[in-house]
Amino acid sequence: MKNVTVAHSPDADDIFMYYAIKFGWVNLKNISFNNIALDIETLNQKALQNIHDITAISFGLYPKIRDEYALLRTAVSFGEGYGPKVVKQKDKKLKRNFKVALSGEHTTNALLFKIAYPDARITYKNFLEIENAVLAGEVDAGVLIHESILDFSDKLEVERELWDIWKDLCKDDLPLPLGGMGIRRSIPLNQAIDYEAILTKAVEVAHKHQGILSKMLLSRNLIRVDGPTLEKYLGLYANDKSITMNDKQYDAIDKLFELGYNNGFYDAKLKVRDFLIPTEYEELRNS
Repeated sequence: MKNVTVAHSPDADDIFMYYAIKFGWVNLKNISFNNIALDIETLNQKALQNIHDITAISFGLYPKIRDEYALLRTAVSFGEGYGPKVVKQKDKKLKRNFKVALSGEHTTNALLFKIAYPDARITYKNFLEIENAVLAGEVDAGVLIHESILDFSDKLEVERELWDIWKDLCKDDLPLPLGGMGIRRSIPLNQAIDYEAILTKAVEVAHKHQGILSKMLLSRNLIRVDGPTLEKYLGLYANDKSITMNDKQYDAIDKLFELGYNNGFYDAKLKVRDFLIPTEYEELRNS
């Protein structure tokens, strides 16, 4: 058996989209997929070091790892009218150079936040620590991500939605690109095509059998939220548009890359379709 490492975050949507493989609902002959769960910024840092075969990443990171990783079309998370939230204590007035906690230097929300608030003083924390840092007054504000956007202290209020920042910057009717999956370019192309296909199937099967899979995850304490919260969260970030990317999602990632390039965060303006696995190779090989 060939071992392939799949790294993903411990938040509910990533676990949900992967566990059809873990539970054996889908598989690939002679391949053993071994998963590891790490917070998104740790995943981003390890992607910069080219550690894992297949890994969840922030779309905001991708231009910096494009030489080592191709992008997968599946297991993607976008916001449509929702997304991370900038929160602060109620009635607190933020100065121009307010101190803020972000979940990581290379996250998509950090990229958009830096463009929108160039004078803010940034500190980085694990996403699970951000709410308490704001409550304790350690920082003036924080950007909540993952399940935290659904349930936070009533002592806090939303200063601004990342969705609104995205709309102001984007100026087009496009979803907010948050995270996806990268695959190491050193993997032979025919194998990479097979891996993408089985991961796509896993997300498709998980979505089709959401009720059963959710109960299994909850009964095994594999996720941090309760049943109703899980259902709501999956509706946001692990839905039918997570199975394989569409043209509108490609255009949204292109816009994100353009914004990053125009604001000096990237050394080139990329087009995402140039960095996908060329699945036409399989068709040519079998023709």
